[in-house]
Amino acid sequence: MSELLIRSLAGAVLIVIALLTAFLGDYYFAIFVALASVMIFYEWRRLVAGWGFGWKAAGFVYALVPALALLWIRDRAPDGFYLLVWVFIVTWSTDIGAYFAGRAIGGPKLAPAISPNKTVAGLLGGMLSASLAGYAWVELTRISGVLFWLAPLFALAAQVGDLFESGLKRRAGVKDSGNWLPGHGGALDRLDGLVVVAALTAAAQIAGLLR
Repeated sequence: MSELLIRSLAGAVLIVIALLTAFLGDYYFAIFVALASVMIFYEWRRLVAGWGFGWKAAGFVYALVPALALLWIRDRAPDGFYLLVWVFIVTWSTDIGAYFAGRAIGGPKLAPAISPNKTVAGLLGGMLSASLAGYAWVELTRISGVLFWLAPLFALAAQVGDLFESGLKRRAGVKDSGNWLPGHGGALDRLDGLVVVAALTAAAQIAGLLR
């Protein structure tokens, strides 16, 4: 079985679980988020073993803030379910667009010292994909039009978050944060973009930007 097929199947399973628990809400989504948060923190602790207490404390914040953001978006924000799905869409389409644009176009490397495989084309492809998919969801659900303008910015931020996680792995001397998800690595590898997009979306809502 090809790597792309394995990656696609594993990603599809995660997407179904995320959307189903988000739709059900209540304890279902809370348990899903809690499990993801624990896995993120566990993998972070493994990466930074021996780096000092500050790095461990940072990992606790890194795992906790997006978990709280996701739960707040789902249960407290206006149109919470639709906004939560927008968060997922922007994150996933950023990853997908960056992956295929990077492979198809190639070209200049984005940050070769941190992540040799990432390209400028991938960055732009991820931003474009997130913009189009995010816009389609906004038009379909009629949630805040401001989200159309935030989609490319949050896609950019998601890829910065991806580079940050890549920097952690490079410093730790590992390729992946874990090996539990075929074709993707670990929780940190799969959720580094969601960490950023969830936190920024909750912050934008709380700040009153999503009118």
